[in-house]
Amino acid sequence: MELSFRWYGEKDQITLQQIAQIPGMVGVVGALFDIPAGVLWPRERLADLVQQIEAVGLRLNVVESLPVHEDIKLGRPNRDELIETYRQNIARLGEVGVDVICYNFMPLFDWFRTDLAFDLPDGSNALLYDHSQLDNSLDPWEAELPAYFPLDESPDDLKEAYRNTTEADLWDNLKYFLDGVCETAEDANVKMALHPDDPPWSIFGLPRIITDEAALDKVLEINTSPANGLTFCTGSLGAKQDNDLPAMIRKFGDRIYFAHCRNIRHTGDKVFHEVAHPPQYGHVDMVEVLKAYADIGFTGALRPDHGRMIWGEEGIPGYGLYDRALGANYLLGVWDGLTN
Repeated sequence: MELSFRWYGEKDQITLQQIAQIPGMVGVVGALFDIPAGVLWPRERLADLVQQIEAVGLRLNVVESLPVHEDIKLGRPNRDELIETYRQNIARLGEVGVDVICYNFMPLFDWFRTDLAFDLPDGSNALLYDHSQLDNSLDPWEAELPAYFPLDESPDDLKEAYRNTTEADLWDNLKYFLDGVCETAEDANVKMALHPDDPPWSIFGLPRIITDEAALDKVLEINTSPANGLTFCTGSLGAKQDNDLPAMIRKFGDRIYFAHCRNIRHTGDKVFHEVAHPPQYGHVDMVEVLKAYADIGFTGALRPDHGRMIWGEEGIPGYGLYDRALGANYLLGVWDGLTN
C-alpha cells in the first residue's frame, strides 16, 4: 500500500513540505487543475509538477483527475477528437511515471454537497449532503446550493442535452470512451480508475450510473482491458447503505487501482456528513475495509479522503491538513497492525 495525499497545487493552502512531514507518506495525488477538460496538458507543466513533488521526497503516483469532457459523456459528434486528446494526455502522464489516472463519468457535477461547513458538536465542521434540500425539478444553477466543482458555465444546450440523456445512453458513452482510451493506457503502463458517483444516486434528474456492486461489475464487463479498473471510494459507495464495502473490495480485488478511505455518518434517508476516519464515528467500518484490502494484497495508492476542518483551520472544504493527516496515520497504524 502506498500512503498518499491529495494536493491542489499552487492554490492549495497546504504545502508539499507539510505533506512530506506526515509519517509514512509516499505519494502525492495531483493534477493540472487549471486546464479545462479536452485540452492537451503541456509536457513542461507536467515535468515541473513532478519535479516539485520529487524535491520533497515524494512522487506523483496518481493524477486525480484527468477530467472527461461533457461532450464525450453526451456522445456528441466531436467526441473522437476529444478522446484523441485524452489519449495523448494518458501517454504524457505515462512518460512522467504516473501509475493511475482517477476520473469520473458524472454529468455536469463532480461530488456534490448541500453544506460545505456543517457544524459538528465538537466545534469542527464537515461536508454534509441532505437530499431533501434538492428539488429535482429545479435547475441546478438556480438552486443556490454549494455544489462542489460544477461547470463554470451553464450553456442552455448542454443542460437540455442532459435532460434528454438516459442511463443507457451514459453507459453506451462510457463504453465508447473506454474502448477509445484503454489500449493507449496499456501501452503507457497507466491504469484507468473510475471513481463512483458521489452521491450514488440521481441529482436534479441527471443520470448517475456508478453507484453499487452491479454497476462496478458492468464497468469491468464493458471493457475487459487490464487498464480498465476502479477507484474504490468508501465515502461515495458507503452513502448507499446497502453496499457491503468489505465484500466489494474482496470481489473486485486486483481491479481496484486506487483507494479512497473516508468515513461518513448517516442521519436520515439520503442524509450524511463526513466524520473522522475511525469506525466509532460513522457508519463505515474502516478496520474491516482495511482488512479486506490486506486480504487482497493491495499494493496501490491509498489516501485519506474528505476530512473535517478542525483546530480552527480554514481552506478548501474537505481538504484541510490536520484531519486528513490524522486520518492518514490512523489508516497507516491499522494497516501496519494487519500486515506486520
